[in-house]
Amino acid sequence: MGQSTGMNRVRRVVDAAMVFGSLLVLTWPVLFAERTNLAVPVGVVAFLGIGVILLAERWPLLQYAPIASAVICAGWWHYRDGAITPELTGLLIAVSAVILVRQFLGARTNDRLMRDLTKQRAILTRQAYFDPLTALGNRKLFMNHATDALSDADDTITAMILVDLDGFKEINDTYGHAAGDELLVRTAERLNANVRGNDTVSRLGGDEFVVLLPRLADDTIADTVANRILRDLAVPLTVGDTVLSIQASAGIAFARGGGWAVDAVMRDADVALYQAKADGKGVARRFDPAQFAIAEQQRRDEAELRRAVDEHEFEVHYQPIVDLDGEHTVGVEALVRWRHPSRGLLAPAAFLDLAEEIGLLPRLGGWVLAEACEQAAAWQQANPGFELNVNLSASQLGQPDLIDEVRGVLERTGLPPHLLVLELTESVALTDLAESARVLGALKTLGVRIALDDFGTGFSSLSHLGALPVDVVKIDRSFVATMQDTAGASVAEAVLQIARTFDLSPVAEGVEDALQAARLRELDCGQAQGYHFARPMPAADLTALLTRQEALQGR
Repeated sequence: MGQSTGMNRVRRVVDAAMVFGSLLVLTWPVLFAERTNLAVPVGVVAFLGIGVILLAERWPLLQYAPIASAVICAGWWHYRDGAITPELTGLLIAVSAVILVRQFLGARTNDRLMRDLTKQRAILTRQAYFDPLTALGNRKLFMNHATDALSDADDTITAMILVDLDGFKEINDTYGHAAGDELLVRTAERLNANVRGNDTVSRLGGDEFVVLLPRLADDTIADTVANRILRDLAVPLTVGDTVLSIQASAGIAFARGGGWAVDAVMRDADVALYQAKADGKGVARRFDPAQFAIAEQQRRDEAELRRAVDEHEFEVHYQPIVDLDGEHTVGVEALVRWRHPSRGLLAPAAFLDLAEEIGLLPRLGGWVLAEACEQAAAWQQANPGFELNVNLSASQLGQPDLIDEVRGVLERTGLPPHLLVLELTESVALTDLAESARVLGALKTLGVRIALDDFGTGFSSLSHLGALPVDVVKIDRSFVATMQDTAGASVAEAVLQIARTFDLSPVAEGVEDALQAARLRELDCGQAQGYHFARPMPAADLTALLTRQEALQGR
């Protein structure tokens, strides 16, 4: 920087001397012919020179105008009458010398500039194509190499191995980023030590690396390389005063012959890496087209389900709950259905697990609650005391705003709280007994009732039943289905007795025929639901059912 600044100052001085010298040549015959008072001509030259120098900062080529004019005039004077004096000749020689010096400085400046530009270009190239921490090629350089390798594959195999460090975040969090950086550098060294000279090792970002093995004759070579890399990475290493041992997972994908897109092979390797992580980490897995097809289908299903929620493709159906003494409808269970544009009406089993897995169930369940409560409030006008059962999922039970959501729905719809029964399964309720008891207790303060669904399937946890603020138990259909057997009837009777012991109202689920209904009446079970009474139906059909029942009761 100091040399460059000094050179610039010298160049500016030479430029100024060149301008003033040229002006002196131009004004010599006019201002110095009589050799009288020099103050005026010198002042004029100084004024003009300063003006040219200042204007040259905006128009750089202007500083060469006096030089060109001086050379032209000198030539003209010599041609006309040989009017060049010895003094003027000396001045021309001086100006020429200044011009030569200026050209020399310009050449030196240009040479230095070219060297600086070359150096900067090299730095930019390295920044654009290499990882500054590990000195490996980055994603951009890898994509270039992989594209070339795939285009030149002929009939050979190109293998791609994605390597990801397991537990790298914990290393950073526990030992600091300096230790994490050192670990990445050592990882790069070990990767390089396990490949051939024509293979490519790059860092894609974070703790993910990729190895490209071009022109393989046998695909098992990639398995050997991947497993050797994982074994080498697993060897403990010392970083500072700390001995670190970290395993890695690898995903392997192959491209046989040419014509492959790099992104497609990387996608396959990424799927294989995901499978390696799912299989317990620390292993290498090949890309499996069948696994990929399953993963692709799941991604499509997830996208379709999200779209369905956004576009309101769901509807609520209602299954009657009947009083076994007279078999008239006293309530309903709200059940969600998906009106799929191409597959028709889908039952909950087709989508609820996926909705829970991807976090959509709180949103979908909240919509069902609001929709069902609004409909139940309308039914209250003609059917006072008509109850509504709505299911709660595990993710809904864990929502911090569940209490406020239920309160808001009740206030908006005007449904009496004691007519709303919120159902949850035993497995959900008993996962975290203390938290379930707290949330259910808060819901009870709103006035709603709580039902335990699939009652009896968690038989080993029945000792915890007294800790939950439950009002209703719904006896699982598996017990109802076996009531024709002596042993099955005894189990059903025992379950009903447990319900009565805890002062809970029993509702039998899955009643399929009149014999089961009759047996439940004998066991003194008050309410039931199932296909023997009615299938789940849209709100309009249930309204028609209630109207027919009122007409029959009126007669």
